Amino acid sequence: MATEFHSTTILCVRKDNKTVIGGDGQVSLGPTVMKSGAKKVRRIAGRDIVTGFAGAAADAFTLLELFEKKIEQFQNNVGRASVELAREWRTDRMLRRLEAMLVVADQKEMYLISGTGDVIAPDDGVLAVGSGGNYALAAARALVSSSNLSAREVVQRSLEIAADICIYTNRNLTIEEL
Repeated sequence: MATEFHSTTILCVRKDNKTVIGGDGQVSLGPTVMKSGAKKVRRIAGRDIVTGFAGAAADAFTLLELFEKKIEQFQNNVGRASVELAREWRTDRMLRRLEAMLVVADQKEMYLISGTGDVIAPDDGVLAVGSGGNYALAAARALVSSSNLSAREVVQRSLEIAADICIYTNRNLTIEEL
């Protein structure tokens, strides 16, 4: 996978026709926790689309703004907007220096978008990024297939498990459900 950011954990799960994205609130600068209540998961205003980011906050906000413009341009087509954002991000001289990753989702689709041109849709309805992403991903895959938990409960429990393991992840969670 692309660069791993020591800054957060974002997890997206689709189960039983529900799509849920959650993220922790920790902002780290090296070995120091600078903030514990950041919101790295957001709904795109007026739309049933949610996003989450890992990496440098200023870079992520720039990418979120660009993604919103792509969503408008491509009439809420998350897949097309994701591909076009990745293409622009990879080819633009200024944008290619941005250090962040995005997870975007609506009711039907979810994607990880990176500056290396990756636009990844998971096979199993589970997607994670960030320093605790692999822990949350493993927990979510196990919980989705072996429990009766709702998508929201899977996201919450998986992020809590990641927070128990990853020093760059905390339990101040923001969770959005579609």
